[in-house]
Amino acid sequence: MNNWIVRQTIPVRNGNFLAFHPIIAKLLFQRNIDTEEKAKIFFNPDYERDLYDPFLFSEMEKALERIREAKNKDELVAIFGDYDADGVTSCVIVQEALDELKIRSIVYIPDKRLEGYGMNIKAIKELKSQKVSLIITVDCGISNKKEIERVNEMGMDVIIVDHHHVPHDIPLALAIINPYSKGEKYPFKPLAGVGVAYKLVQAIYRKFMPGKENQLKWILDLVAIGTIADCVSLIGENRTIVKYGLIVLSKTRRTGMKELFSVGKINIDENNFPDTRKISFQIAPRINAAGRMDHANLAFNLIREKDRIKSRELALEIESSNQKRQKITNQITEEIKILAENSFKNKKLIFAVNEHFPIGIVGLVAGKIAEAYNKPVAVIQKGEKESKGSFRSIPQLNIIESIEKCSHLLIKFGGHSQAAGISIANEKLEEFYEMLSVIIEKELEGKDCIPKIEIDMEIFPNDIDFKLTAELKKFEPFGEENEEPVFLMKKLIIHDFVIVGNGSQHLKLFLKVSDGTPKIFEAIGFGLAEKFSHIQKNDVVDIVFMLGEDEWNGNRKIQLKLVDLKVTG
Repeated sequence: MNNWIVRQTIPVRNGNFLAFHPIIAKLLFQRNIDTEEKAKIFFNPDYERDLYDPFLFSEMEKALERIREAKNKDELVAIFGDYDADGVTSCVIVQEALDELKIRSIVYIPDKRLEGYGMNIKAIKELKSQKVSLIITVDCGISNKKEIERVNEMGMDVIIVDHHHVPHDIPLALAIINPYSKGEKYPFKPLAGVGVAYKLVQAIYRKFMPGKENQLKWILDLVAIGTIADCVSLIGENRTIVKYGLIVLSKTRRTGMKELFSVGKINIDENNFPDTRKISFQIAPRINAAGRMDHANLAFNLIREKDRIKSRELALEIESSNQKRQKITNQITEEIKILAENSFKNKKLIFAVNEHFPIGIVGLVAGKIAEAYNKPVAVIQKGEKESKGSFRSIPQLNIIESIEKCSHLLIKFGGHSQAAGISIANEKLEEFYEMLSVIIEKELEGKDCIPKIEIDMEIFPNDIDFKLTAELKKFEPFGEENEEPVFLMKKLIIHDFVIVGNGSQHLKLFLKVSDGTPKIFEAIGFGLAEKFSHIQKNDVVDIVFMLGEDEWNGNRKIQLKLVDLKVTG
């Protein structure tokens, strides 16, 4: 059972909001949008107005001068990226910009299973052997101090383009473009890796190809995908990037992306506009599947491919990787659920270790288990001498702080409050588990770990109409710090219900208003059929839901997207 937390409704004090539906006005105030001018800017992101000058980055000029030198001397430039959707899209847009500048470049994306995240000495030696003289890192590099020292020793230069936490001891790179750098004046911090890469690309065009700068909007499809996939805040500059990027994606010129949509049965075109959910659950997982199950070069090559037949072949490979990823993820999730319900039933930490856990999916599985049991989870692949794994946590526990207290037992670790990764010698595993368990047991002692659902406000049947759903759409694109509004409605009667969908996973409810009016609401609960198998006709329920529209065969209707329900009578 979830705890429902209804946010305090902030009184709307500004007369300018009389033009808005009262519920919309309250939602704006909850998001600290408290004037009509702020509301106009929020509802109408503008590419020219809302994107900041890339030259506000303090070391942008220095980076561009080195890129100019590479062009003048006909040097070979390496783009060193990450293997996830953010990293892959970053690699594509930077290489496309260098292509426009007629600079020779290669892309190096490490193998997740063999090399792990970030730069490594073997890769650096490989780039040196290919006569690379400049490396541009994207979505990585800021934590690679030792590796960049080695790059410098070998006579190559490095430009770091990254968005991750900046360590105290920073690498000695020729230039660092990172919004979190100490003293950095760039006004918008939470850019994704591809967002920072886009600022570099903007600067390249503005400096060297100003006449072509207007064509940059056409790469916003990839910037939007990487930004959404990396779960950064969808406010400010990111909101504008994603808003325009989704428009571009609906009419993308990329042959590879069109084939990915076709093979994956992803319904996106100018008549079927994508939203952030479609990116998060259909596009990003397929791009990520390449790096998880095979190599991210597969996704990179697909996005860059212009030939339709080759694109089709690559898209089919990615679809196969994604299906394999889904199958293995589900198998291992079920396996660990048995452990969770037996060996770890009365423990605060679920700690699963096995030789056959593929490193590419341990984070995904840990996330699913943490969500299912509301406990911190470790899923670790045991190697011959060394083990590697991922942690996912719950809001009540900062997992990286707990791991840091055991750092003397680890080879390597990193992450943040809700997700982390480790490398550890096998002989230290048991001691690490015991120590971490004690720390977590103590940290969670007495804390309320029941999952919470935050509700924006309670509304009433008469509030719901097409005017409200139309106004709510203006809040899109939804994401971090701009979540889709969640509502509470009480005392509805279950008139009827059906189980629908593949595997009978989804629940469709038909809800009557308890005051006797003939109004009936349709609610769909994706994946909730099993959870609410106890409901019966004529039950009185309170529901938590999101509000939208559904259109089928030209018929438009209001639909409630069920989040949770409680039988009250």
